[in-house]
Amino acid sequence: MALADALRRHDPSIGITALGTERGLETRLVPERGYELALIPAVPLPRKPTPELITVPGRLRGTVRAAQEVIERVKADAVVGFGGYVAMPAYLAAKRAGVPIVVHEANARPGLANKIGARYSDFVAVSTPDSKLRDSRYIGIPLRRTIATLDRGTVRPEARHYFGLDQRLPTLLVSGGSQGARRLNETVQAIAPRLQQYGVQILHAVGPKNELPTIDDIPGMPPYRALPYLDRMDLAYAAADMMLCRAGAMTVAELAAVGLPAAFVPLPIGNGEQRLNAQPMVKAGGGLLVDDAELTTDWVLKNVLPVLTDPAKLWEMSRAAAEFGRRDADDLLVQMVYEAIEAARGGRRRG
Repeated sequence: MALADALRRHDPSIGITALGTERGLETRLVPERGYELALIPAVPLPRKPTPELITVPGRLRGTVRAAQEVIERVKADAVVGFGGYVAMPAYLAAKRAGVPIVVHEANARPGLANKIGARYSDFVAVSTPDSKLRDSRYIGIPLRRTIATLDRGTVRPEARHYFGLDQRLPTLLVSGGSQGARRLNETVQAIAPRLQQYGVQILHAVGPKNELPTIDDIPGMPPYRALPYLDRMDLAYAAADMMLCRAGAMTVAELAAVGLPAAFVPLPIGNGEQRLNAQPMVKAGGGLLVDDAELTTDWVLKNVLPVLTDPAKLWEMSRAAAEFGRRDADDLLVQMVYEAIEAARGGRRRG
């Protein structure tokens, strides 16, 4: 969506069609943003080469045909893929139709679809300098404009007023993603009284399906604001001095872009991409990294609290995060799309 918005800013007359599946969030999000959505059948791909991989070509045929019909109907000049269920058939259909391909990989460890898509394109963008995709360009992740243009210092008074927070106190933002994370929730709820005793206030998104904690509002104690969901992440970032969170690619990119230091707790399942996502920002000095099993109240007291209560350390980590962050990935990806189109028109498309 961030790329689509950037393309429209560049050329309001441009035609944009998003490919999606019936099971994805795109069925709601894409129409809400005013873009056309074309649905194709979902073909889940294994994360790694496995025996199941040999069944993929047969299951893909119908989906590739459906994707090619969309590409030809809208007379697409380029296909941009971000991985996921629709990316593989879109790449194969674009190659069959002779339409240039642009690949963007958000995670440090690329998925199978983008590994294959990168073989068909000279235009491969990645979100981290540690990416393993060959011949790729490091541009970051296209972000929402409310995040990419956020000035935390300027917006902070408004943000803290919005959430009912004290304007003067160090603030810890906690979120396990859109659905929350039990490990983070339990740890923060257990340590909250100690953090408050040290003068730290907490803004905590527990997840819409998780129960809100019982909070005793003691007069004179820093606020502990627990919400099911944060619908204004820009204001949440502006209100905070530090974040405790998972390490999804988008979360890491947004924190780096706005210069908000974080303690990353990578999801303990999957292929380890969340740890890889966080490592560059941590190496730059903008974050801390702890395994899910090692996240305890003692760890928070020994590692997070000293940062929150040290303005100089907070400033140093914020500066380091911001230097690693990229705010212009949307415009850089737009440029790459036009480069791919021009290269194809000039006969330099890879066969």
